[in-house]
Amino acid sequence: MSRENLADLQAFALVAREKSFARAAAKLGLSRSALSHTINALEKRLGIRLLTRTTRSVSTTDAGARLLATLEPRLADIEAELTALTEFREKPAGMVRISAADYAINMLLWTKLMPLLKSNPDIQLELNMNYGLIDIVAEGFDAGVRAGNLIAKDMVAVLISPNEQLVVAAAPEYLAQNGTPTTPDELTHHSCINLRLPTYGGLAVWGLEKEGKAVNVRVDGRVIVNSTFMVLEATLEGLGIGYIPLKLAEPHFQSGRLVPLLQEWWTSYDAYLYYPKRRQTSSAFAAVLDALRVSPPRKRKTR
Repeated sequence: MSRENLADLQAFALVAREKSFARAAAKLGLSRSALSHTINALEKRLGIRLLTRTTRSVSTTDAGARLLATLEPRLADIEAELTALTEFREKPAGMVRISAADYAINMLLWTKLMPLLKSNPDIQLELNMNYGLIDIVAEGFDAGVRAGNLIAKDMVAVLISPNEQLVVAAAPEYLAQNGTPTTPDELTHHSCINLRLPTYGGLAVWGLEKEGKAVNVRVDGRVIVNSTFMVLEATLEGLGIGYIPLKLAEPHFQSGRLVPLLQEWWTSYDAYLYYPKRRQTSSAFAAVLDALRVSPPRKRKTR
């Protein structure tokens, strides 16, 4: 098969997945008209209509759906093998794409990966901020970051940050005006800063735990945001009680700008980088894993 034909098939697969010529063209770095010409030429050579086009949508025909199902695993295998060829280079090279929430990117990934990028100029890194429980394989990412209980069984999980603690906090001025909650139930009577999650469009539930007893609290409030850092900012401004990673809240506890609440109910989780078991590991991806990986904490022996 000629290189041009392979490129045409890749272009078709991208249009079919995106269901949009405009989005596919942007990803390919082509004009919409050039991409349309490519697909038209492919359909003409095959003598089969692959895509159904309307002014508002693009969908596959039965023949197009069959071709896409055949192409996707083979194109993925070709990409994986081409990526694996970087192992023959003396230095790690290649692109690594990771999807994670903004907190994970800023606090767990960037500080460790920045030195790696500086010392390995042939490594390319894309960090995509996303709170959704996306399918990293379908979206074309090499890895994602999640808590251990949210990772599918067909994924490899690599510990990158044990004991990430989530805390409840408020500004002193908010507490002076509204009082201080002493139990999780009392949070429902306060204005709290909510975090919107994109996967199902709902609001994040506050998971709290004390002496093995876990409770999930659905809070209400004046402010809804879609960023952990915005939860922190709104909490600092006294607009409500926040549910925040300890690493973000701790400096403000020390300065007095935030007051810790319900400390006996604070919960924690282990953060993992996860990726598909069948993934062909490139030299660049292996270097990223080495930079991020941490050993699990040793359990104390009981006598």
